[in-house]
Amino acid sequence: MNRVEKTAVVDGLHQTFSENGSVILLSFKGVNVPDITDLRQRIRAASSGYEVVKNTLALRAAEGTPVGELKDHFSGPTAVAYTQEDPVALAKVLKEFVKANEGLAFKAGVVEGKVVSEAQVGDLADMPSRDELLSKLLYLLNAPLTRFATALKSPVRNLAVVLKQLEEKK
Repeated sequence: MNRVEKTAVVDGLHQTFSENGSVILLSFKGVNVPDITDLRQRIRAASSGYEVVKNTLALRAAEGTPVGELKDHFSGPTAVAYTQEDPVALAKVLKEFVKANEGLAFKAGVVEGKVVSEAQVGDLADMPSRDELLSKLLYLLNAPLTRFATALKSPVRNLAVVLKQLEEKK
């Protein structure tokens, strides 16, 4: 790779690190090409990206970004998974794949500007997704209104039941 190509790679990685709020570093050894292709497809389906990086170029690209704090983790074969959207969805895809493939392992990550360890990335995958949390929030906001509406209807309903019973008696 000549100097121009290296500069282009560093610029592209720097842009990726700057634009994406969540970046997870992975170690991979002994994972075959069909499995990595499958992983890339799953990651794309989660609106995320995946790249295998050269450590020296990635370290240059990480300077001035939150990923720069992970400089100690750029050793050995390194891949980078990143997303602008839902870090939980990306972590779930990666954790599922790590369970099925022993050669892939978490190193560390940056999630919304905060450095997370290998164990914390796994914990992130166990969290409910953004959509699940929003639906729970909507349920919690809607529940008091539903109960209030039911309470308002009950006196009218009770009155109707009493009138019906009086009618049946006569």
